Amino acid sequence: MVMNKINKIENQKIIDFIRTIYGKDFIPLHRPVFEGNEKKYLLECVDSNFVSSIGRKVVEFENQVADFVGAKFAIATVNGTAALQVSLKLVGVRQNDEVITQALSFIATCNAIHYLDAHPVFVDVDVDTMGLSPDALRDFLEEHAEIRDGYAINKVSGRRISACVPMHTFGIPCKIEEIKKVCDKWNIVLVEDIAESLGSYVGKSHTGTFGKVAALSFNGNKIITTGGGGMIITNDIEFALRAKHIVTTAKVPHLYEFVHDEIGYNYRLPNLNAALGCAQIERLPEMLVIKANIAEQYANFFASIGINFYYSPVGRTPNYWLNAIILESAEERNEFLNFTNDQEVMTRPIWRLISKLTMYQHCQNDGLKNSLWLEERVVNIPSSVPNLTLKLPT
Repeated sequence: MVMNKINKIENQKIIDFIRTIYGKDFIPLHRPVFEGNEKKYLLECVDSNFVSSIGRKVVEFENQVADFVGAKFAIATVNGTAALQVSLKLVGVRQNDEVITQALSFIATCNAIHYLDAHPVFVDVDVDTMGLSPDALRDFLEEHAEIRDGYAINKVSGRRISACVPMHTFGIPCKIEEIKKVCDKWNIVLVEDIAESLGSYVGKSHTGTFGKVAALSFNGNKIITTGGGGMIITNDIEFALRAKHIVTTAKVPHLYEFVHDEIGYNYRLPNLNAALGCAQIERLPEMLVIKANIAEQYANFFASIGINFYYSPVGRTPNYWLNAIILESAEERNEFLNFTNDQEVMTRPIWRLISKLTMYQHCQNDGLKNSLWLEERVVNIPSSVPNLTLKLPT
């Protein structure tokens, strides 16, 4: 990958170009857009008195999300981390199991594993997607795992490897079809972290529909938001029913009795939040078109100055939630971050690798060569939908 070194003049060119899209004021990395039926649906909730976890908008939002991604079932949760934790529980991740995932991710991916008293194992990512590498996964398993009694067992730790959680980084679909083949061969359950990839496709299939179950996030900075909130999606009716039961404090349905048959979670999404989601998803197709337009403009601009921009991989359609560029070094990255943020154009580095954080330094990994390289070079740039009613610059 060849990249030009950028200097202050080119940094200013980047600032100037970003301002042609987003204007002269402070430019955040990603902001929500409330220009549809958000206020109307919120008032409907208030008027109905159903503002908490029981309400019509929760069911409506679940159905809208399921229809959009092409899944049979969707179960709303209070946030994306809760959705991933419950997803892992649904597929049978138990205490002291291992779950393979990527260190180049938001901390929630790993925390959800830890909440079940399971152990993360970190495998490298591909440079072109920033998502879990099927080749790295295959190599790791061939070197460190064996099948015993139908399960993949880590020969180093002796633990069962029960699941694999790839994450579609910044909405760019990883090589999920190849990952699934590796997981199937090793009898490891595939759980997709699609917190960032609502509206992203591999061919005609939406992310999150390749594994047994997947977890979405609707945090305030996501492509659509409910303020907080998450969603479990699955095609398995038993998973769906059990998920709804678990996130509703494991309460046995009854007209008036309060009986709970296991330790569940109070992970329900309030009706007020779901109302926001119903309005947001109505505008999602428009947002995706605008974000693709912005990404195309970015790609053309950065190509003209020799900077690598993450654009649509062949056969994949990202949602372009957060756009990203690759700079030449950590030093150049830091100069760019300081320059842009000083001028009130918000940019940020990719996450610190989870494997470097105090809580997870002890976890097994495969060296993470690509992850380390990307950690020093990837920068996110402003990616909001400017305004659904504004015409974009041409």
